[in-house]
Amino acid sequence: MRLLDLFDTGLDEMAGNARAGFAPRVAATVGVALIALTLLPWPICAAWLAIAGGLDLLTFVTTRGQSLGRPVSAAARLGYVGCLVGGALAWVLLGVLFWRAGSAAGAISGVVIWISMMGFAQVFAYQSRAGYVLTAIFPGAAMIFVPIVSPSAAVPQSLPVWLILPLTVGFAISSARQTMAARHRYDQAIQDLRESENGYRLLADNVTDVISLATADNQRLYVSPSIERILGFDPGELLEQPNFAYLHPEDSAAVQGFIETVTVESGPQTIEYRVFSKDGSVVWAETTFSRLNDGTERVLGVSRDVTHRKMLEADLMEALARAEAAAAAKTDFLANMTHELRTPLTAIVGFAGVLRQSKSASKRDARHAGLIHDASQTLLGVVGDVLDFSKLEAGGFELDPLPFDPAATARSATAIVAEQAAAKGLALTTSVEDAMPALVGDAPRLRQVLLNFLSNAIKFTRAGGVELSLSHRLDGQRCLLRAEVRDTGIGIDAEHIGSLFNRFTQADASVSRKFGGTGLGLAISKQIVEAMGGQVGASSVVGKGSTFWLEVELPLARHGSTTAEPEAASAVLDRPIRALVVEDNAVNRELITTLLSPFDIEVDTACDGAEAVEAVGRGRYDVILMDMQMPVMDGLTATRRIRAMSDREAARTPIIAMTANVLPEQVARCREAGMDDHLGKPINLPLLLQALDRWTTPAEAVGDVENPSQAAHQAS
Repeated sequence: MRLLDLFDTGLDEMAGNARAGFAPRVAATVGVALIALTLLPWPICAAWLAIAGGLDLLTFVTTRGQSLGRPVSAAARLGYVGCLVGGALAWVLLGVLFWRAGSAAGAISGVVIWISMMGFAQVFAYQSRAGYVLTAIFPGAAMIFVPIVSPSAAVPQSLPVWLILPLTVGFAISSARQTMAARHRYDQAIQDLRESENGYRLLADNVTDVISLATADNQRLYVSPSIERILGFDPGELLEQPNFAYLHPEDSAAVQGFIETVTVESGPQTIEYRVFSKDGSVVWAETTFSRLNDGTERVLGVSRDVTHRKMLEADLMEALARAEAAAAAKTDFLANMTHELRTPLTAIVGFAGVLRQSKSASKRDARHAGLIHDASQTLLGVVGDVLDFSKLEAGGFELDPLPFDPAATARSATAIVAEQAAAKGLALTTSVEDAMPALVGDAPRLRQVLLNFLSNAIKFTRAGGVELSLSHRLDGQRCLLRAEVRDTGIGIDAEHIGSLFNRFTQADASVSRKFGGTGLGLAISKQIVEAMGGQVGASSVVGKGSTFWLEVELPLARHGSTTAEPEAASAVLDRPIRALVVEDNAVNRELITTLLSPFDIEVDTACDGAEAVEAVGRGRYDVILMDMQMPVMDGLTATRRIRAMSDREAARTPIIAMTANVLPEQVARCREAGMDDHLGKPINLPLLLQALDRWTTPAEAVGDVENPSQAAHQAS
């Protein structure tokens, strides 16, 4: 060990304690000097008191810096060492004087002085190795050598005493070494603690989040320096402020109440709130509070600035609101356009059909009327495709699964396109696998897909035929249904097969020019089947034909729970009917009257909802055909007025919406207003007759026919 190693910082600690113990030490020195008067001459006692007391006074003066914890120079430290050595020698000398006094009391007092100095050295060895060496070496040497060099006259047999005294020194040295080792371990633990604290403080001081610690009653104990970066407050400055003073007034009570709910059992809890920065600006903070499980119930908070995130959230909410407004505007535009397109198409399709079937028309006129009718149907199909696609894009498309017969759905689809196939001289066949079970699914949507496949097949086939086949495979209570539409048409080359089901896509531009179409039908079909959890596909050979297929897995229906396809049902109006037609468009009023004229139906008309309410109040009607969008009073309001009439028989009159408003939400509003059924424009005469038959069936025959509301759903 180097000599300089003895002069460690513990010596400064020892010096500071020496200054603090100046008063009791001076009192002890004076007391010992007074006791010494009984053993020694007074001049010697006075001289000793002057030396020992003077050294204590000098120590008090020179150790002021150490007592205040200030760094001291080497000269100041050596000055204290000199005082320490001088004081030790003064006390050792007093013990020698007592030993040589010639009395037993003197000898005992001398040994007590030396042993006391050894104890003093042992105590200070805990603080400084130098303190131990300097204060213990002189009394230890005196205890060993003085009894030999200068035996006391009061101790004639001094050998046993001498032998005991070195043993005492040995015990003192051993104890001092253990004390020094304990001090070393203590210093090492303190050093490790400081390093750990410095590491955590370094982490806390440099982390971007703000770390805070508060007492159980929310008094701040610590705030990390990162608070200055976020709020502009110095940590010390913030600690001096009352807690919660910088919280936004609207959030202060909520935050304080939230902290009260945080417990050790609840674990960390997070809250977002606003605070004021030093410059007065508002900052959004997200803080996770935790209650420490150390018995103190102190609150640890980890906060971060989320102002930017809040701004982004606000921007997103604003963008969402704009998007929803745009979607609503799109829906309104779509609804209005659908209504405006379907209203004139109603007259065009309807009167073209009337002229085509008129017996007074020439063949040439009938052919022209047929062309108008076919072109109008094509335009109606385009409108329907655009409407369906828009609903799919907007997420407004919903399936309505009900029990149905797949074979009946397939035959219904082929029946609808049979006239088109016959007009081109094509053979149209339907092949259904034996034992086809009843399933639960959206039959109208499935029929829509089959109609698209069939219409395309007929459109692109010049000669030969089109076949629709159904097959199935059972798997427990579910059934994999496969439908294929095969044709002998122009075919599609392999490079275009993959893009057929994309929107606005056809095999090539010439197809659109030659055959027409929007390119939406297959895209809509694909989305419908995928919504059912199935898939679609196609295969083709150029010049030989194509096959379009779909596969969908559906649950089995309970036996006997299927409903008839509306197109397959027949309407027989074998009874007189009195009907009220409510329509603001004069052309459409005339069309409906013309379409119903061949039947035993008495038709009254009303131009708006107000006239309809008055008409129902005046007389009885078997059924009311109600438009929705009309001046003065719309169809929904008129329906509610009729349903609220005091005349219960009039209030129960069946009301069928017959309107160009065909969007699902529009149909739902009809039902909510109290309408019994819904028919979309352009008017389909067979469906209209079925609806009239369904809702005017005599009460005694209701039990013999299908459920009217269920059939109405199928027709819609």
